[in-house]
Amino acid sequence: MLNALVTSAAEEAAHNPLIPEWYDIIWSGVCFVIILGVVWKVALPKMYALLDARSAAIEGNIAKADAAQKQAEAALEEYTRQLAEARTEAGEIREAAREDGKKIVAEAKDAAASEAARLTATAHTQIEAERQTALVSLRSEVGSLALDLAGGVVGETLSEDARAAAVVDRFLAELEASEKAAQ
Repeated sequence: MLNALVTSAAEEAAHNPLIPEWYDIIWSGVCFVIILGVVWKVALPKMYALLDARSAAIEGNIAKADAAQKQAEAALEEYTRQLAEARTEAGEIREAAREDGKKIVAEAKDAAASEAARLTATAHTQIEAERQTALVSLRSEVGSLALDLAGGVVGETLSEDARAAAVVDRFLAELEASEKAAQ
């Protein structure tokens, strides 16, 4: 027995420990082929399906992002266009308001000028009427005073009304003529 152990130990010493036995290589190969078949038939198709689904989802998301980008650009262009239109319309409204303001101011000036002219004409008419009234009143008072003074100087009363009125009118006409010549 000892001899068998020594022989077996010598054989084991001659055998390289890095190289496995033939039966280990065969059974390992069989296990490898079974595992490879299972992976090939079951796991790999599921992995491909998962990768295809992820790829499709990524491509779909990229397509959605592109569509959203195009919609955002279109919305921005529409917003820019509407903003430009609004600015143009606001400018037109401002210009129309300025023109309306100018028209209103011009109409107000015309109305004020016509009202001032009417008031001035009315005032001139009233002044002329008052002047005529004062002139008539002055003539009658100056005439009566002149007749009273002349009667006092002459010593008799002047009773002839037509003659007295003619004397007073001639006196006042000479007075007005002398005032016009002085100016």
